[in-house]
Amino acid sequence: MNIFSAILLGLIEGVTEFLPISSTGHMILVSDILKLPNTDFLKSFEIAIQVGAIFAIIVMYTPRFLKNIRVYQLLLFAFLPATIIGFLFYDFIKTYLFNPAIVSATLITGGVFLVYFDRKIKNHSEKIEKLEEISSKDAFIIGLSQTLAMIPGVSRAAATITGGVLRGLSKKQAMEFSFLLAVPTMLAATGYDLIKTSSNYSTYEFGLLGMGSIVSFVSAWIAVRLFIKIIDKHGLAFFGYYRIILGVVYLLYFQ
Repeated sequence: MNIFSAILLGLIEGVTEFLPISSTGHMILVSDILKLPNTDFLKSFEIAIQVGAIFAIIVMYTPRFLKNIRVYQLLLFAFLPATIIGFLFYDFIKTYLFNPAIVSATLITGGVFLVYFDRKIKNHSEKIEKLEEISSKDAFIIGLSQTLAMIPGVSRAAATITGGVLRGLSKKQAMEFSFLLAVPTMLAATGYDLIKTSSNYSTYEFGLLGMGSIVSFVSAWIAVRLFIKIIDKHGLAFFGYYRIILGVVYLLYFQ
């Protein structure tokens, strides 16, 4: 991997992390198109640079984190499923699921689901007025839906947003909870991966990680603001169609 690849993947990570289109899936496909060697470092890089995007959320949502201790309680309940399942299946996921063919299939499948789901919730009315009113049970269930995103191509944002809407949140509330839940989830995933692999990295590779993370921070900051506007105007189906097209194009021309 070179500097150009690190910057490009960092940009893709930041733009796609909080959109329901799978940031990891995009990076796997782009890495394959660029013919980057599928090394352990590349797999870890695709996980670790998510920290940059997460810090963009921390900076943007600091007032929400400091406002009410209830937010921390909800995030804890939602975070538990990913902690348990991620710990149990970490090696299996990295060994067998970081695969372009699997990513393409899950992009298409998830895209069809988003289009269908968006039509079904046209007249959806939220049952919860404030995010802090989410029950611990609902937070846990949203966290369970997030675990589906451990399959690259599913999208953590798509899983948590749809899970949140099904539990009575508005799309905007579900997006906000998805943003907040990303912080402990991705910090834990990155930290665990680095603990297991960082002893093998060279100084140059650490530099690539830093560069990718900085780029993902800046691009995520911009993407989050645009995402909210797109959802308000076009809904989730917009991203569903994009996923389907991307998955089909990759299978036809690059697989």
